Amino acid sequence: MAAVAHPVQIPDLAGEQARRDLARAVASLFTRWQLPTEVQLALLGMSPESRKVLAQYRRGERALPGTRDTLDRAGYLLGIHKALRLLFPEDEGLRYGWVQRRNRLFGERTPLQVMVEDGLVGLARVARFVDFQRGQ
Repeated sequence: MAAVAHPVQIPDLAGEQARRDLARAVASLFTRWQLPTEVQLALLGMSPESRKVLAQYRRGERALPGTRDTLDRAGYLLGIHKALRLLFPEDEGLRYGWVQRRNRLFGERTPLQVMVEDGLVGLARVARFVDFQRGQ
């Protein structure tokens, strides 16, 4: 008798609690990457006036907005994190420091610079890059 595959549970991101959990996960990643507040806001596509919101995300008091842009950004960020965990399972320093290391394939920019300077397109580019590297 063949085993039945269980479908992956995909959170309903229309629900506020799922977006609160997502906000906490992204805020935790930003802490691990040691990013200044301005960079965190830029990666989420938020204005510099939104500083207080980051602390609310970290504490789970506020949900990420349910906009396509914000959810795409969060998805790319967590996808990059997952790929780096798979690429560097034994080296935490490299796993969390990789985004700040210059890369010739990004024109000697860091992946972080690509993500901040190029916005959503930069996030997608870095995510595709780490996915490709993981597949090598």
